[in-house]
Amino acid sequence: MVLQLFRKMQVEGVRPNQFTLSSVLRSCSSSSERLIAKGIHGWILRIGIDLDTALENSLLDVYVKCGDFRCAERLFETRKERDSIAWNIMMDGYIRIGNVDKSMDLFNRLPFQDVDSWNTIIGGLMRNGHERTALELLYQMVKNGTSFDKVTFSTGLVLASTLSLLELGRQIHGLVLRFGIHGEGFIRTSLVNFYCKCGKMEKALPIIKNVPLVHLNSLNPKTTDDEKMTEIVTWSTLIAGYVRNDDYEGALQTFVSMVREHIGVDQFTITTIASMCANLGILTLGQQIHAFIQKIGHAMDFHLGSSLVDMYSKCGSLEDARMIFKKIISPNVVLWTSMISACALHGQGREAIQFFELMIREGIKPNEISFTVVLTACSHAGLLEEGCKCFRLMKEVYHIKPGVEHFTCMVDLYGRAGRLVEAKEFIARHHISHLSSVLKSFLSSCRLHKKVEMGKWASKKLFHLKSFDAGSHVLLSNMCANKHRWEEAAKLRSLMQRRGINKLPGQSWIQLKNQVHTFFVGDRSHPRKAEIYSYLDELIGRLKEIGYSSSTAELVMQDVEEEEGELLLGHHSEKLAIAYGIISTPLGTPIRIMKNLRVCSDCHNFIKYTSQLLGREIIVRDICRFHHFKHGPKEVEEDDDDEESLSGESIKNSFRSLSLRKPNISTGIHRLFKGFKNFSQYFVYKEEMEELVMDMEIGGPTDVKHVTHIGWDGSATVNDAVMGWENLISPELLSVPSDPWRRSFDFSMAAQPDQPPLVNGSAS
Repeated sequence: MVLQLFRKMQVEGVRPNQFTLSSVLRSCSSSSERLIAKGIHGWILRIGIDLDTALENSLLDVYVKCGDFRCAERLFETRKERDSIAWNIMMDGYIRIGNVDKSMDLFNRLPFQDVDSWNTIIGGLMRNGHERTALELLYQMVKNGTSFDKVTFSTGLVLASTLSLLELGRQIHGLVLRFGIHGEGFIRTSLVNFYCKCGKMEKALPIIKNVPLVHLNSLNPKTTDDEKMTEIVTWSTLIAGYVRNDDYEGALQTFVSMVREHIGVDQFTITTIASMCANLGILTLGQQIHAFIQKIGHAMDFHLGSSLVDMYSKCGSLEDARMIFKKIISPNVVLWTSMISACALHGQGREAIQFFELMIREGIKPNEISFTVVLTACSHAGLLEEGCKCFRLMKEVYHIKPGVEHFTCMVDLYGRAGRLVEAKEFIARHHISHLSSVLKSFLSSCRLHKKVEMGKWASKKLFHLKSFDAGSHVLLSNMCANKHRWEEAAKLRSLMQRRGINKLPGQSWIQLKNQVHTFFVGDRSHPRKAEIYSYLDELIGRLKEIGYSSSTAELVMQDVEEEEGELLLGHHSEKLAIAYGIISTPLGTPIRIMKNLRVCSDCHNFIKYTSQLLGREIIVRDICRFHHFKHGPKEVEEDDDDEESLSGESIKNSFRSLSLRKPNISTGIHRLFKGFKNFSQYFVYKEEMEELVMDMEIGGPTDVKHVTHIGWDGSATVNDAVMGWENLISPELLSVPSDPWRRSFDFSMAAQPDQPPLVNGSAS
């Protein structure tokens, strides 16, 4: 529009001045119209318009922004007068293309380094990964006596959070308080972000609580658009901080407060909440959030779509993930990768490859993560040939240098297929024997195929790398036990005790009636333990009649009699959770179990036969993927590791490859979420039911009828869309179990309307 007006101005014979031309050049800069900008520059010279400082800077800026550094340098060097803005434009331009040396040279040549110059170079160094150099310049800036402005304070806080320098951030916070600018939205957001990234949520929350919510209300006519956006960003940052620190109750409480106080909810907030639901793995909550997205009318773009695909896949509903994917027109590489990852997570290796091939046919170039997830899918599905083809495609066609995750997937692919010699040759050929995740993957395969000597080779390598953690000890110990080499197994367990290495205990949990029930191996702390054990023993007896047998010879890692071994296997945590789910739910209800380690092969067989005998669908999410059991032994899966197989670094690598957060009981994320039954009343209303059924077309278990059947409150109306939010997940409804693995959540902070201000000019 600006360029059209400029042409019309010329046609009508109106001569532009320097201000007009600066505005037109800014428009060219923002839309990268280099040729038009050069034409305007030539027109200026031909007409003979005087070039003042502002117009020269506009020309310089458009050349830099359009990447024409040859013209920019010539214009910069031939100028008679170069103000600090011109120097900053050139510095920022070079540092944006990664030329840090040239930018630093310009900074050192500056005749006068003002606060904008310092901000430009420090911020640019941080964007290019030179945080330590940026920190040195920040100290130099203080030493030179240059006063900080708002940008400097914000940049300093980001730098402190990136380097985890809590004390530096507290000092900057103290300066902010001393200057009296802590109430400004830009600074407040930076402070919240700093404390969140440093894990100090108790410091971040009061920064927001000190601002009266009445001033933040989006319905308040006195609130400007800039103020509304600033507060949305600040609250979204706090929610992201809670999720980052695994405090999901805090994130949900903050989200509820945002809606209740009419603070706008943007797509960044929604994607953060969706990722929280994915980490929790609670399908009901995910469905409610999806309904809320439909209710407030956010467009389903790439970011939101990929978040929902990820959420549904990690909550166990691959069908809903597919449905979301199909609704997005022209998906980008992120969304394609999310869908491939969803298939990999659910053991659908061939479908993952089909999506990958379709993505390439659609002209979408896969990235490093795309190849990681498709290699993971091939590994879990035992598709060795297809995985090798993808690895060659990555290197030879797309010229992507393989990373640690890709090498680990390939070694795992060879190992699961029983090609341990080829896996070892692959490690030697690519010179990756120094990568601990690769060696741990190889060690896991050795345990799977009972290759003790090869396992010892990997263990020695890990020991020299000082990466021989609990998972590695357990894998080697279990290999020895499988070969009935009890003395060697006992020595390794004893070595773990002497070194103070603790194995992550296996835990499984199930959500029923808005309450999460957690079980350990042989756990007898549940109030219904007698019913659980009685039914489990009876069930195992019935399963043996149709062909199930305990794998005591392979999976019992202690030198005990077979009968005692069966008892050890029979009381694994997932069996207890499944038994409780069966006796607590009606026939036909799917049973969803989550586990923090891998499912062992005996439990795998147990669940298959249970599904066949009872006609129940059972879905188990372990540390690596989902296992779907329907129609009994027809289910085919590749995993054959026991629940002690992985921990430590190998667990982190498993989750990194699938972008799946490790379930962490100790953070209390699976506490009682009472109030879910009232959740939907704030999203879907009776008056709009017929209209929404037509508009939403969500389908499957997330359509309107399924969302609203959870509960209804007639007091909620269209005119009062958020009525009752204050009752959602209220503190009195959140009962804290006595499980020592959980920590309590302090709602007192969230419940207090006003927090005392920070005093004495310090951030403590």
